[in-house]
Amino acid sequence: MSDKRSVLIVTHTGRPGAVRSAQLVIERLSEAGIAVRVLDAEAEDLACADVDVMSTSAAAAEDAEMVIVLGGDGSLLRAAELARPTGTPLLGVNLGHVGFLAEAERADLAATVEKVVGQQYEVEERMTVEVTVRQDGAVTATTWALNEVTVEKASRERMLEVVVEIDGRPLSHWGCDGVVVATPTGSTAYAFSAGGPVVWPEVEAMLVVPISAHALFARPMVVSPRSVVAIEVIPETSRAALWCDGRRTGDLAPGSRVEVRRGETPVRLARLHRTPFTDRLVTKFGLPVTGWRGRPRTQER
Repeated sequence: MSDKRSVLIVTHTGRPGAVRSAQLVIERLSEAGIAVRVLDAEAEDLACADVDVMSTSAAAAEDAEMVIVLGGDGSLLRAAELARPTGTPLLGVNLGHVGFLAEAERADLAATVEKVVGQQYEVEERMTVEVTVRQDGAVTATTWALNEVTVEKASRERMLEVVVEIDGRPLSHWGCDGVVVATPTGSTAYAFSAGGPVVWPEVEAMLVVPISAHALFARPMVVSPRSVVAIEVIPETSRAALWCDGRRTGDLAPGSRVEVRRGETPVRLARLHRTPFTDRLVTKFGLPVTGWRGRPRTQER
């Protein structure tokens, strides 16, 4: 293993602003003596000299100090596919809309790069989930997710019929548009849009959130991280689709069973400052806090 520092840059090259930002990051890192890697699918758009062009695989992040992602949460989820197998930390620079997973904004780009050069960051681990798909008892697919796993109806015209199981026991039969199983990280993504609760990242749990369920009991639930959540597609229903982080997808035939459990391999995120999650919620959602006066003072005696 080389002692020379190296950083992989992942960019949403469909955005001209992201390309310009990536070029600035590459220039500054190179000036600091840090080797820069870019993906082969992005190298032509970035048009930077003195970079190492890597194939788009987990090998691109092997032995890298960090993966810097310039784009939105979708770009960071794409980069997580490369970084998770090697345990390489991800640092997101938000060039999209909400950017909940990002650590920095475009306006902070110069300061962000300086902190990376000075290694002024910490690394935290985020829980993932493992997904197993079975048909007639046989495993037909395995995958994973950082944000959420979703079983959705494949046909717009027909409702999806599923039975949800927790820890080997049936919970309820739902006619619905789908079911989301999310991590705390994913609680502010699809699960939030479907009416699920916001869960602080350090809470160890999984969320089960039905989508437009026609049932008396169809509330979002928070279950133990040691639980196994299973979603069985009723044999008499229409076909369904499996989505993981909105990226990895597959068809589910009637009778399919999707099992979701805590993953053994987390995703690691680089953090530049200790911003409380409450502050992140306020900033990202633009929550009104006018009138807050802080903690009440202790009365003097």
